[in-house]
Amino acid sequence: MQRTKIDQAKSKIGEEVLVSGFVESIRDQGKIKFFNLRDTTGTIQVVFKANSPAFEKASNITLESVIAIEGTIKEEPQAPSGVEISAADVQVLSLSAPELAIPVIYEKSGGEVDPAKRFDFRWLDLRRPEKQQIFKVWTHLEEGFRQYFLKNDFIQLYTPSFMNAPSESGADVFEVAYFETKAYLAQSPQFYKQMAMASGLERVFMTGPVFRAEPSFTTRHLTEFTGWDFEVSYINSHFEVMGILESAIIAGFQQLKNTVLPQLEIPKTPFPKLEMSEIKQRLFKAGVPSEKEHDISPEEERKICEIIKEETGHDFLFATNWHKSARPFYHMRHENRPEITKSFDLLYKGVEITTGAQREHRLDVLTSQAQEKGLSLDSIHDYLEFFRYGCPPHGGAGIGPGRIVMQILDLPTIKDATYLPRDVKRLKP
Repeated sequence: MQRTKIDQAKSKIGEEVLVSGFVESIRDQGKIKFFNLRDTTGTIQVVFKANSPAFEKASNITLESVIAIEGTIKEEPQAPSGVEISAADVQVLSLSAPELAIPVIYEKSGGEVDPAKRFDFRWLDLRRPEKQQIFKVWTHLEEGFRQYFLKNDFIQLYTPSFMNAPSESGADVFEVAYFETKAYLAQSPQFYKQMAMASGLERVFMTGPVFRAEPSFTTRHLTEFTGWDFEVSYINSHFEVMGILESAIIAGFQQLKNTVLPQLEIPKTPFPKLEMSEIKQRLFKAGVPSEKEHDISPEEERKICEIIKEETGHDFLFATNWHKSARPFYHMRHENRPEITKSFDLLYKGVEITTGAQREHRLDVLTSQAQEKGLSLDSIHDYLEFFRYGCPPHGGAGIGPGRIVMQILDLPTIKDATYLPRDVKRLKP
C-alpha cells in the first residue's frame, strides 16, 4: 500500500490507508491505546484495540519512534481532528530511545528547555510543528522573491565564498589557509555583483552564505548566515533600488499570504522614507539618547520604527542618505553634498533587514574614496580592475532573510529562524 500523508488521510473516511510518522503522544488505557501520529502535514489519532493484531506490537513503542500504521479512517468526534485511524497493523521503522534528550512536545504545565540545549539537539527541536513552520515561511518567502526577479529579467548568479582579499573593509573577516597562500571567507558577494555589472549582465540576483567574524552576542547576529542580493545597471539614483526592493518584498509577502500565512498583512507602497539627519532629529525630540552621530543603535532602530508605526501604520522604514563615515568606500556620494552617500537601510519592525546604495562606478572617484578611507589600493586592485574598461551606473542591496523571517514570526532570536545557527561559540551540530 502506498503511503498517504496525514492531511490527505483525514478526508478518506471508511478507506484503508497507510500512514507513517513520529509518535507524538501515547495514552495507554489498558485494553485500548491511543497514539498521536505526526508528519509534516499534521497529526492524527491512532487507536489500538485489544482484539487487534497491532495491539501487542504497540506495547513497546516509545515516544518519537517512527512507525507505519495500516488501518481504516473513521469518524470520531472526540478525536482532536474529528477522525482517527483504527489500527490493523503497525510496523516500527525506527525505535526511539525511551528518554528524550529534550521534550519535543511540551506539556502545558512544563517550561521551555534552555535554548543552548535546544540547539545542541536541534534535530529534535525541529520536530515541533511550529519550528517546521519557520522553514515553510523561508521557502515561500524566497519563492516570492525569486518569482519577482525572474519576471523582471534578473539573471541568477552563484558567487564564490573564497576570496583573495576581504570583501568589505577588512575587519570582522575569517582568514583561512588556502594551499600555499591564505584566503578570506566572503563577507558579502558585493564585489562580484559589481563585476556582473561591468560584465554587462545588467540585472542579477543571488542567494548564498555570508560570513562575519563579529564577536557579537545579540539576537540579530550570526557568524554565518544566508544572504539574498541583487544589483541593477543604468539607474539614476538609490531610490530606484529602493523601489525594486519594495516590489520584491511585496512579492515575497504575497506568496506567504497565498500559502502558509493567510493572516499576513501585505505592506503598502511606497514605504516611508526618512533621511538619517531627520531620524536623529526625531529621536532627539523623543528623548532617545544617541550613541553615534552618524549611525543608529538597535534601540534607536526600534524607537524610530515605533514612531513611524504610530504615525503611518507601516512596519517598514527606509533610513536614507547616510554620512560617508558610516558607509563603505564604494557607495556613491551626492554631488551637492559630498559628505552624504546615496545609500539606505531598510528597517522592519525595529530591525535592519537590508543595506543598499547606488555604487560609485567611476574609477577615479572610486580610487579617491578608497584612499580617503585609508585602504591600500593594492589590496583592492582586482576589484578596481572591474571599472577600468567601462561600467554602467548601478546599485543594489544585500538582504537578510533570516531577520525578515524572525520579525514576521516574532521569534526571540535569529537563531530560531536559522536551520543550524553558527555564532561565536557554536559550531555544532
